[in-house]
Amino acid sequence: MEDKEFLVSVELFVSNKAAVGLRKPPPPTSRKKDGKRESLRPPFGPSDDSQKKLKEKSSWLSLSKTVASSGSWRPATCRLTEEEEGCLMNVYIDETTLYQTVYVHQLNHTDIRSADRSLFYRKDCVGIHCVSGQRWSVLPSNEPLYLHFPNTDTANTWITLLRSYAIPEIYGRFFSPSDGGLYRMWRQVELTIIRGRNLGHPKLYENDIGGLDETEAEAEGTDMDVYCEVYINDVLSGRTTTKRCPGSTDWHEAFTFCDLPPFGTLEILVWREKKLTKPIALGNVQVCLSDFRRGEGVEGWFPVLFGDAGGPSTHLGDLRLKLKVDEELILPLSAYSDLLETLYSRNCLDWMNDLEGRLQLSTLSSQVLSISIARNVLLEHIFELADREVDGTPNSHNTLFRGNTVLTKTMEMSMAWYGRGFLEASIGPVIRRLYGERVAIEIDPVRSTAKSAKDIERNVDQLVFWCQEVWNSIYSTRGECPMEMRRLFAHIRQLVEKRYSVKDMPHDKGRELPWQSVSAFCFLRFFVPAILHPHLFGLCPGLPDGPVQRSLTLIAKVIQSLANLNAAVQREEFMKGVKNFLSNSLPAMIDYILVVSTFNSEKARGPYGYSGDRHERLHVMNSVQQRGPDMPLLHREAIPLLPHLLDIPRHLAIITSAVIRHARSVARTNSDELEEGPLDAFCARCFEVEQRALLRVSHLAARQKPSFDRRPSTSASVSASSGDPSATTPTKSKRKLSKASRPSTAPSFNDNSSDGHRSRAPSSINSDISLPSSPVRSRHSTHGEVSEIDLSSDYPSSPTATSPSVHQVMSDDSISRVGPYSPDAPEDPGRKKRGLLRGILTRH
Repeated sequence: MEDKEFLVSVELFVSNKAAVGLRKPPPPTSRKKDGKRESLRPPFGPSDDSQKKLKEKSSWLSLSKTVASSGSWRPATCRLTEEEEGCLMNVYIDETTLYQTVYVHQLNHTDIRSADRSLFYRKDCVGIHCVSGQRWSVLPSNEPLYLHFPNTDTANTWITLLRSYAIPEIYGRFFSPSDGGLYRMWRQVELTIIRGRNLGHPKLYENDIGGLDETEAEAEGTDMDVYCEVYINDVLSGRTTTKRCPGSTDWHEAFTFCDLPPFGTLEILVWREKKLTKPIALGNVQVCLSDFRRGEGVEGWFPVLFGDAGGPSTHLGDLRLKLKVDEELILPLSAYSDLLETLYSRNCLDWMNDLEGRLQLSTLSSQVLSISIARNVLLEHIFELADREVDGTPNSHNTLFRGNTVLTKTMEMSMAWYGRGFLEASIGPVIRRLYGERVAIEIDPVRSTAKSAKDIERNVDQLVFWCQEVWNSIYSTRGECPMEMRRLFAHIRQLVEKRYSVKDMPHDKGRELPWQSVSAFCFLRFFVPAILHPHLFGLCPGLPDGPVQRSLTLIAKVIQSLANLNAAVQREEFMKGVKNFLSNSLPAMIDYILVVSTFNSEKARGPYGYSGDRHERLHVMNSVQQRGPDMPLLHREAIPLLPHLLDIPRHLAIITSAVIRHARSVARTNSDELEEGPLDAFCARCFEVEQRALLRVSHLAARQKPSFDRRPSTSASVSASSGDPSATTPTKSKRKLSKASRPSTAPSFNDNSSDGHRSRAPSSINSDISLPSSPVRSRHSTHGEVSEIDLSSDYPSSPTATSPSVHQVMSDDSISRVGPYSPDAPEDPGRKKRGLLRGILTRH
């Protein structure tokens, strides 16, 4: 077969250590015997050596300082070449210097994943996590390879391309050759760091730090900033912004880590900063992901502890976290055929309404939405529901699209999906300017600290200036509105014109109603919420300071008034100073609404079509399609669909798990009413899928069970009855940060190769450690969506100790983990099989 080649220009992150090495002769290469990746988490403790390795704070508002201190971005070129024996990706710096060669065919799918934006404050960054045996490098390095692509479309295209050559996590290859395996796995962690309490107040606890007396400790706490770093399986995965301490420290920063390897630990390091000194570690929170209840949100206080392994630990405050762990078993697409047929039989918005209203499964709306996008039917389904909701009855136009209905919620989700780049281009730069300059505007005389009327007048002028800046930025990008949003707005405008007979209304009312119906979505549910809370839309890092938040609130009120096409209505007397701005901007607002609600098929794809990148995407899709017949079925289905990286079997697996988890917890009578019929059939199809999953898992367990050797756990156990940390047995740990009275939380992995390509563990976790109890006590909610926990006083047993739910498909004692990490490779006769049936996931 003729060799294939793909080329892309990127920016490459080069750490300071690597940059220094590039200027020196390369040192002798030394490889680790076991090929495992070293922990990317810095040592924890007050030693001088550890202080030399500390990085400066990751404040998104001082990004240039952070990047300059920890590393830099350099132009690079990636050349991927398909060869007979595999696939290589060469990374060149300055177009000529070969920096690294990655053996893509030896990587797992989970080694190729998007980097969280908080790491570099850049979107469209992809991390490639590989060890020495999977790459050649100018300098020995265990750091992930971070590539920044020019746009989302290109990043998604290259993730798909790389994963088409990498190895998916498939189990039971030898037991189901027709499908290429029995099933595959997918994992995700959703984490929100909400706030901290008592951080930087060691005097509140029994032990102080370094022998400080109360006066020194109080001074220590008053002059301190704190931030957090998030590590998953010892790999740095995200950072928070820096907040002032002492007192209540509010972050409210959310992270989503998807496509993860087998679970180990989630660790949050809390760092403290003082002026003119380097940050030092305050303490850490550790969570055992392998024991965590799947699919259930848990929120509570988690203790921040400081101490070396084997010694006493000090409680140095708490973090309030919200955590949700997902781990799904995904069958071949054919196993979901009946479920898909049922799902396709109705409008997807009707399914969202039933799942949310009857089963309290609001989180599944995004999964149903993704399947509809993959089928390219979402817009038609929204049009159908809009035709039903806009009834044209008298006086209904006064509340048109103002309530939270399934239609309005789906429109919000659709705009967020299709309009990410559009939102960034429209208001991202100007909002970040406002953040960076810490603009504080207050025109309310009651709230303002201004001493005279002239000061208030200057504040009004400042408000008008920033409103004009925001509006100019929005208006200048009107032509870049995505095709899908144009179609939605055009249908809404034409539907309102038709149903309400606007020609028969008073002139102003009849003319403005269709425009206002568009602005009800475009501004009320898209731009204005993003101005109010830019951190929730990925525009800025973290919560703004109070004065900046007030400025954003005032700007959002003015822009919303402009979108309502009413320059005269201002409830607050002090807001009347912006009336001239509103009056002068009304013609431009009408023009904006007309542009974004006009669908021209000849110019359907604007700047966000990325014509050149679309050509490259088609090139990649054709290449994958040509190689498809030679791939096993599950391998082919594991490759995400472009352009949005969708995975229909994965979305169906998530839906099935959630329905099984909740269907029996909701009291529903067996009724023959028509409205109950579709949901009953849908739930029945989900139970059928679950039975197929059980059969496949049981088949694999039965074939593997005689061939494993159970080893006793080497980790500490927690006394669930007393909840006393002193009742635990300390274990050896290479990590200084671990607390002796809290168990090690790493699961068991086998480092056999899946298909002879390599032999390595997915991380530096000890493969001999079996699953311990997790230090979590849960108080489960009625529907199991959110549990409240408080770990700040003791460390009780795992939430998995509660009664198992009806949809449990696997137990840790009955199923083996097979796949790329412990898979179906030929057995090594010189090695005992270690824990083959240990640690496969439990879905609760």
